[in-house]
Amino acid sequence: MQVVVAENCVFCEGVRRAVDTAFSLPPENMYVLGELIHNPDVVKKLTERGVKTVSSAEEVPSGSTLLIRSHGVGRELYDACERRGVHVVDCTCGFVRRTQNIVRRAGEEGKTVAIAGDPDHPEVRGLVGWCAGEKFVFSSKDDDFSVLRGKNVVLVAQTTFSEQRFSEIAENLKKVSPKTVEIFGTICYTTVCRQQEAAKIAAECDAVLVIGGAESSNTSRLYEIASAHCGKVIRLTSADDFEYETVKFCKRVGIIAGASTPDWQTREVLFKMEENKAEVQETTPVVEEVAEETVAETAAPVEEPAAEVATEAVTAEEAKEPAAEAEQKAEEPAAQPEEKPAPVKNEFEQAVDAFEKNERYKKGQLVTAHIVSATDEGIYVSASGKLEIFIEKADLDCEEYSREAYASRVGEEIRLMVVEVVPKAKLSEKAVRKILEEEALLKDIEDGKEFSVVCTGTNKGGLTAELGTYPVFVPAREIRSGYVKELDKYVGKTLRLKLIEIRKERRKEIIASQRVILEAERAEREAARAEREAAFFESIAVGDVVEGKVERVTNFGAFVSVNGFDCLAHISDLSWTGVKNVTDVLEIGKRYEFKVLKVDRDNKKVSIGYKQLQQQPWDLAAEKYAEGEIVHGKVVRIVPFGAFVELEKGIDGLVHVSQISHEWLENPTSVLTIGQEVDAKITAFNPAERKINLSIKALEPRPEFEHTEREPRRDRDENRRPRKNNRRGGNTDGEDEEEYREWKEGGAFGASIADLIGKDDEEK
Repeated sequence: MQVVVAENCVFCEGVRRAVDTAFSLPPENMYVLGELIHNPDVVKKLTERGVKTVSSAEEVPSGSTLLIRSHGVGRELYDACERRGVHVVDCTCGFVRRTQNIVRRAGEEGKTVAIAGDPDHPEVRGLVGWCAGEKFVFSSKDDDFSVLRGKNVVLVAQTTFSEQRFSEIAENLKKVSPKTVEIFGTICYTTVCRQQEAAKIAAECDAVLVIGGAESSNTSRLYEIASAHCGKVIRLTSADDFEYETVKFCKRVGIIAGASTPDWQTREVLFKMEENKAEVQETTPVVEEVAEETVAETAAPVEEPAAEVATEAVTAEEAKEPAAEAEQKAEEPAAQPEEKPAPVKNEFEQAVDAFEKNERYKKGQLVTAHIVSATDEGIYVSASGKLEIFIEKADLDCEEYSREAYASRVGEEIRLMVVEVVPKAKLSEKAVRKILEEEALLKDIEDGKEFSVVCTGTNKGGLTAELGTYPVFVPAREIRSGYVKELDKYVGKTLRLKLIEIRKERRKEIIASQRVILEAERAEREAARAEREAAFFESIAVGDVVEGKVERVTNFGAFVSVNGFDCLAHISDLSWTGVKNVTDVLEIGKRYEFKVLKVDRDNKKVSIGYKQLQQQPWDLAAEKYAEGEIVHGKVVRIVPFGAFVELEKGIDGLVHVSQISHEWLENPTSVLTIGQEVDAKITAFNPAERKINLSIKALEPRPEFEHTEREPRRDRDENRRPRKNNRRGGNTDGEDEEEYREWKEGGAFGASIADLIGKDDEEK
C-alpha cells in the first residue's frame, strides 16, 4: 500500500496564530468566544489548560481577557467589550479582516453587499455585522438573485468557501446585474491550494482519508471535492474513527486534512494505520499475502514530482535493503530457514518521515513563538500550530542561560529562525541576530541604497542571487540597457543593484535592477560632459593657441584632447612640407601646442593645426640661400619651358630650358628626368615672392664652337593656337604656354612648384 500525504496538512496561518496565542497567554481569567477552532482535541487541551469558552461577551467578567478566534466577529462585539471593560485579544485571520474592511466600505458607500458562504458560519455572521447597509448571503447557485436586480452590488466570499461554488454564484449574479457588480476574490489562497491538492490526490488514489473536525467548514469542502474524484472517501474527526478494514485492499491511499487540523492528528492516523495493518497480517493469512504483495509493489521508487505528491513509498536505497538481507539469509545455515530479515521502514513509517519533512517549516524561515515553560536544558515554546517545541539553551540568544530568567518571561514573544528541517525542525534564537542585521540592510536598500551581490544562477526570466538569507532576482530587462541574449555569462560576476520591489509572499524575495544604476551613471556622465563642452566652447576661439595631448591617430589626422575635449588636427595641417603618416610629426601620448583653425559650436567640432605654429621653409630661405651660390637638388617636375628642382622640402627653383644646356633643347626631357639629382647655380633669388632661378649650364664650360641660341619656332599666323607636342616631355598646352610667357615677361624669376599647384587649384 502506498500512502500519499497532502503537502498542506497543518494549520493554516490564521488558525496557527490563534492557537499559538491561546497556548501562550496566561490561562487565568482568559475566555474564548466560541470554539477556538473546529477541532475537539484542541478545544479539549485548551479547557484542560484552564481557558474557558463562552458564547457572548456578556458572559465575560469585567477585567478579564476575551480572545477572538480567527473567524472574526461583528463590530458590535468590540463595542460591548469596551463598555464592559473586557480586554480583547484579536486573532481574526488577516484574510477575514480584509473581507470585513471591504464590506464595511461598501456599506458606507451605500452599496449592496452579497456574501457567498454558509449563513450560519461564524465568519459570515461576523461579516454581516460589519456591513451597515443592505446585505444578502448566498450559499448556492440556485438561490434567488432577483433581489439584487438594479442594485450596485459588491460580491465577497467566505474565506473557506468552495472556489467552484463562488464562481457559479458570481456568474448567476452577473446575469441579474451585469454592469453593477464588483467582485472581490476573498477566498484564502491556502484554501484554494488545499482544494486543488485534494482534487489531484483523490483522482490518483483508490481511497482518501479526510481528517478534520465535524464542524469544520473547510474540511467539509475538502470532503466534497475528494468525493467528486474518488469513489471511496472517508471522513475522520480523529484517529479513533479510522478502521483499517476500509482501506486494507487499496494500493494507493491519500490523506488530506483541513486547515484547523493539527499535525499530530495526521501522525496519529498514520500510526494507527500501521498498527492495524500489523494486527490484520497476524490474524488473516490471506490479507497478509495481499499486504506483502502491496509492500513489494511499493518497494520500487514511485516516480512522482515532489510538488505533486507529498511522499513516495520507498526510496531506491531502502528498496535494496530487503534484497541484500535476503541474500544474507540465504547464506546462513539451513537450521534457521524460518528467520526473517531484520525489519525495515514500512510504507507508513516512510509516510510519517515524509510528512515531517514536508511540514510548513522551511530553512531560513523566521518564526514568532511564545515562551511556554523553562527547564535546566532549555525552553519550550508554542509556534506554528505546535503546542510545544523545545529550544536548547545553546540556541538561545543570551550571555548565560538562566532557567529563572526565562521562567519569568513565560507568555512573552520570542523570534526564532528555522536552522534545520530534517529529520525534524530545529529553531534558534541566536540565528535571528544575523537576520536582524540583514533586515537593517534591507531597510537601507528600501531607502534606495545601492547593494552588490554575486550572480549564482539564471532562469529563463533573468539572474538569481542571494543577499544573506534573502533570495534576489534580476529580470533580464533590468540587467542593462538593451536585450541580453546570453544570461550565463553573468554567473559568478558581481552585480550592482537597486531595489525595484520586495515580494513578501516569497520570504521577502528582492527584485532588483542593475540597469537603473548604469543608466543613471551614463546620464550623469553625459550631463557632466555637456557642462564641460559648454564651458570649453565658451573659452575657445579661432586663432587661440592651445595645448593638447595626442590621444589617437588615423590616416587622416590626429585627435587631440584639449581640456578634455577631442579636437581634430588634420594631416594637411601638421607640416608645411606635407606628410604621409601622422606619426612622422606627432607621437601618441605627448603634448604639443596647436592653433585653433575652426570652431563649429553647432556640431561640436574644433579643428586645430600644428604647422601654423611652425616656421615655413621660405621664412628661413634668406638665411640659407643667396644669389651666385651653387646648390644641390632633385628634379621634381618637368614642363616644356624648364624643370623644377627641389632644394629642400618646400623650397624649389626653376631651371629654364635655356639654362639647362649650352645647346639648344627642344624639350627638357631630352636631358633631365624626374628624380635626377643635379647641381645648379642660383642666378636670381627673391625670398619675398618665394622664387629662385637656377642655371645648370652655368656650371658647365662653354663649348669651343658656340651655336647661336634659337628661340622656338612660331606659327606664321600669330592668331593660330599653338600646336600640341606629344613628345616625351608632355603637352605644351595653354597653361604651359602661359607659364612660359610669364617667365619670359617676368624677367629673371620663374614660378615655383607651389605656385603652379596653387594656380591649378584656382583654375579647377
